[in-house]
Amino acid sequence: MITNRPKSSNQFSLSIQGMRCAGCVKGVQKTLDNAPGVINAEVNFANHSAQITTNGSSDELLKALKQAGYQGSVIYDAERSEQERQEKQQAEYHYKRRSAAYGIGLGIPLMLYGVLGGEMSVRSLSDQFIWGGVGLLTLWVMIQAGQHYFRGALKSLSNGQTNMDTLIALGTGSAWLYSMLVVLLPTWFPDNTRHLYFEASVMIIGLINLGQALELRARQKTGQALRRLLDLRPKIATCVDGDQIYELPVEQIKVNQIIRIRSGEKIPVDGQVIEGQSTVNEAMLTGEAMPVEKNIGDTVSAGTVNGQGRLLFKATRVGSDTLLAQIITQVDKAQNSKPPISVLADKVSAVFVPCVIVIALATALVWFWFGQGDASYILVASMSVLIIACPCALGLATPISTMIGIGKAAEHGGLIRNGDALQRASELTTIVLDKTGTITTGKPKVVQHWLNESSRQTAIFSQVTKLEEGANHPLANALLEHCQPHLSTKNETSTVEGFESLIGLGVQGNIEGKSYYLGNERLMAEKGINIDNAIPHSSATRVYFADDEQLLATFDIKDPIKKGAKEAIAHFQQQGLQVVMLTGDHPTVAQQVATELGIDHFQAQLLPADKLNSIKNYQQQGKVVGMIGDGINDAPALTQADVGFAMSAGTDVAMESADITLISNDLNSVADVIQISKATLKNIKQNLWGAFAYNSLGIPIAAGLLFPFTGWLLSPIVAGAAMSLSSVTVVTNANRLRFMTLPASKHKAS
Repeated sequence: MITNRPKSSNQFSLSIQGMRCAGCVKGVQKTLDNAPGVINAEVNFANHSAQITTNGSSDELLKALKQAGYQGSVIYDAERSEQERQEKQQAEYHYKRRSAAYGIGLGIPLMLYGVLGGEMSVRSLSDQFIWGGVGLLTLWVMIQAGQHYFRGALKSLSNGQTNMDTLIALGTGSAWLYSMLVVLLPTWFPDNTRHLYFEASVMIIGLINLGQALELRARQKTGQALRRLLDLRPKIATCVDGDQIYELPVEQIKVNQIIRIRSGEKIPVDGQVIEGQSTVNEAMLTGEAMPVEKNIGDTVSAGTVNGQGRLLFKATRVGSDTLLAQIITQVDKAQNSKPPISVLADKVSAVFVPCVIVIALATALVWFWFGQGDASYILVASMSVLIIACPCALGLATPISTMIGIGKAAEHGGLIRNGDALQRASELTTIVLDKTGTITTGKPKVVQHWLNESSRQTAIFSQVTKLEEGANHPLANALLEHCQPHLSTKNETSTVEGFESLIGLGVQGNIEGKSYYLGNERLMAEKGINIDNAIPHSSATRVYFADDEQLLATFDIKDPIKKGAKEAIAHFQQQGLQVVMLTGDHPTVAQQVATELGIDHFQAQLLPADKLNSIKNYQQQGKVVGMIGDGINDAPALTQADVGFAMSAGTDVAMESADITLISNDLNSVADVIQISKATLKNIKQNLWGAFAYNSLGIPIAAGLLFPFTGWLLSPIVAGAAMSLSSVTVVTNANRLRFMTLPASKHKAS
């Protein structure tokens, strides 16, 4: 047994073996909820795991699960857990397939014997001997192919619970027991009720095993997104220590170790480039198809692929601290969560099996009264009800689609925290965007400058540089970057004296005994500087530079709009979303950006509190609001919004600050995530309605509803095949999400 390991938080995951239906989920959920110290538990039938928040220890939970008839283990490493899960699923798949072969292998000859005119009843002593042997062979096959169902039913009943195993064991067991009683004591039964159902017992077990094998095979595809993330990390890294070059398993890499990456190699851990130049393909993490240039000082992330160059970098984050590890943990955790829509299915599943048993008993009584006590009708109808009603499809309907949807979103650069965020994202009616850093790059640039005819260019740029070196306003870097190439190569000895930052206006200082001013129009007005001779004002932010006597220069600064922003806005609008831009910038700049991108609604000159109030106003109007921001200065609005989308910055992913975190800064990722969310919820509803409709129609037909009109009674074998097919149908329908096309992604790749 894995013993409890001290953890910094009270949250961990369990891998659970032995769950086979929604009834099992109910049993595990009840066991975990009642375990000492458990605050919250979410059980996932699709990948047989549970997310636990507790004040207790994992040992107590594992002990409680064992007493309830289930085996569990703590998941400490997502990669190892996924590998173990695959191995267990593969082993279970082979076991189910072998069990199906046993059941169907015996069932088909027995069925053919009956179909071709063979007597499936006991009329003589020789019939007793022959069918007695068949009965023992059938019992052996039932033990070999179906012992897990009977064992599960006994454990479930011993804990006062019922599940799918209960229905299968009751159905097949009663058919075998009835048939064996007919063989041993034929005189107890009227001549017309001595029909044998050995073939039904083994065929039902064989078909259910076959259905579960097919379901397992289809279900293995649902974790492909997580497995692809796990496959990104290489196993071995090349380390450099002075003149020594050696290979080291990735798990053993420490912070500050130097790692060499050659052309085409995967980067093993997060780090900072200290030597070399190359391009790195980050598409597998960010969704960005274009390689990113990396130079000395730039960061690189684990799982990305180096281009043609050669890099040396220093490890800054290793193990579970890397961006890739955080993404894997986030996806794994989110895939185990439940959207609110699952509540209805959970409530139905909790009482479903007991209700089915009651319906089966009621069916038997009705056939006893109206079928003149014919035991054949009683057994066939009640057994068909038990078998066809197994709630496997109901238990799979929500989690299987949730897993695929969240994995698909991760592949396209969106990390969804939980099922609630997934569902809310599908219901959005309004999308609110911050401007700076979200729609624009957040890195202002000088787009044009104007110099007074009497000004000397080199001197102007030198004086502006000296003033801005002491400034800390957002436009300082843009001015410094613009002036740098125009500076003289001669050593400048003059310094700024009396430097002063004027809040809301700009800066001022003395250079070589002369006063200079750098700031906005209000500063020029205060100093009495005439700016009429400057070139006409553009939509950009204008900065004026003057001395005591005259205007010397102007600089027009713009924050460039991000590549793909216009297409993303168009995709929001195509999805029927109202698009709103909120910004603290000047109304003129906001109007220009809104016009360029086709945004109809915007508000300017807002403080963080104003953005928060704006979100509240839209919600009061009945809107379901999604907010896209940088996750830091937009935190109040992100928290207030129904769904907060945090734009990440490189490897500094604030995964806990918003409902959905974007690995890249491309707005098209938001459009993708919203489309995936809508498709996922639609898929869940299809699965739920399909499962409900299947059981709603299947149970009455199995009970004999059509018999008075058609004389037709559903065979238990057909019921078993139908039950298995329903689960396979749900999983297959969910897997359609893996192939959905996302128009927004085309723009990310272009």
